[in-house]
Amino acid sequence: MPILNRIAEFQPEIAAWRRDFHAHPELLFEVHRTAGIVAEKLRAFGCDEVITGLGRTGVVAIINGQRNSSGRTIGLRADMDALPVTEQTAADYASTVPGMMHACGHDGHTAMLLGAAKYLAETRNFDGRVALIFQPAEEGGGGGKVMIEDGLFERVGIDEVYGMHNWPGMPVGAFGIRAGGIMAATDRFYIDIEGQGGHAARPQQTIDPIIVAAQMVTALQTIVSRNLDPLDSAVLSVTMIEAGEADNVISRTAKITGTVRTLDGAVQDFIEAKLGEFVPSFAQSFGAEASVRYSRGYPVTVNSERQTAFAAEVAREIVGGERVDADVAPSMGGEDFSFMLNERPGAYIFLGNGDSTELHTDTYDFNDEAIPVGASYWVRLVERALPAG
Repeated sequence: MPILNRIAEFQPEIAAWRRDFHAHPELLFEVHRTAGIVAEKLRAFGCDEVITGLGRTGVVAIINGQRNSSGRTIGLRADMDALPVTEQTAADYASTVPGMMHACGHDGHTAMLLGAAKYLAETRNFDGRVALIFQPAEEGGGGGKVMIEDGLFERVGIDEVYGMHNWPGMPVGAFGIRAGGIMAATDRFYIDIEGQGGHAARPQQTIDPIIVAAQMVTALQTIVSRNLDPLDSAVLSVTMIEAGEADNVISRTAKITGTVRTLDGAVQDFIEAKLGEFVPSFAQSFGAEASVRYSRGYPVTVNSERQTAFAAEVAREIVGGERVDADVAPSMGGEDFSFMLNERPGAYIFLGNGDSTELHTDTYDFNDEAIPVGASYWVRLVERALPAG
């Protein structure tokens, strides 16, 4: 079954919604305009229930099928928030808000799910219910977790949940998915080093925390390269070093900040414990003191095996088997859909965005040619998971 004709017919309408969202980006939970438009359209489509304010600014719509003898509800999730990036695309629908842009394609995700909602509300060719989840604050705010804490699954009664993200570099009309970890846990660490400050001309009278920090940055890499099995995926990146206030003063303190990305809980636990052991002892070898604070962020995004196989099968129906990679390489980026997959079985799939620039860059743009592919996938997933016959 290829791209749905009805979806293809209103691709220009969906693209217009997408471009409107793109021109008016909003951050984190402050997606009031976007959520308002989403709720208005869902009501106009004839959805049976539209819930607003779930997880502060989240929106959930319920569409009942022709029957509900199955008693099952499938959840489909899209994210709505943008990023604090100044757009450089020069598109005629470019961001009108200084310092904000849709640099990750959430405008496209929202528009595609709205397109699927319109189709599903018209046809209702399924037995059960579908819950359309429009989530705020994926970009660092943990909006998925907040929606769960606000009673998303209990209030709506979702049995399985599915997510989608556009993927630059993957051809339009292609999908990628894998069972198990598909996106990484996103943790942060904060190291405080204390030495002994003094005059820059008399370093022998000091314990220079910058020297400790410089050596520590290199040594930290051995936690991954010399302590983990090479087949265990992990990234430890130092992203900030702060020290000093003047060019003739050796500072007393220095700070190191970084991120850890892992695809396995045991590896995550190991790195956290290893940092706790390594940092103080390494600093002591220079006569300094150091402490580390480890902050866990989004967990690993783990696809359930059965739901992943099913999602891949649906994708093959839409674009053909040769255009679906069911063992795609995992990403070390993070995704707060992971919180939803920790609560319910489901699967997260990548949708090709073509030859665009990378996510989170100021020249990125969602590819509107992907709209009928993604929206058709959503529709067919519901119809296959909840067959009307």
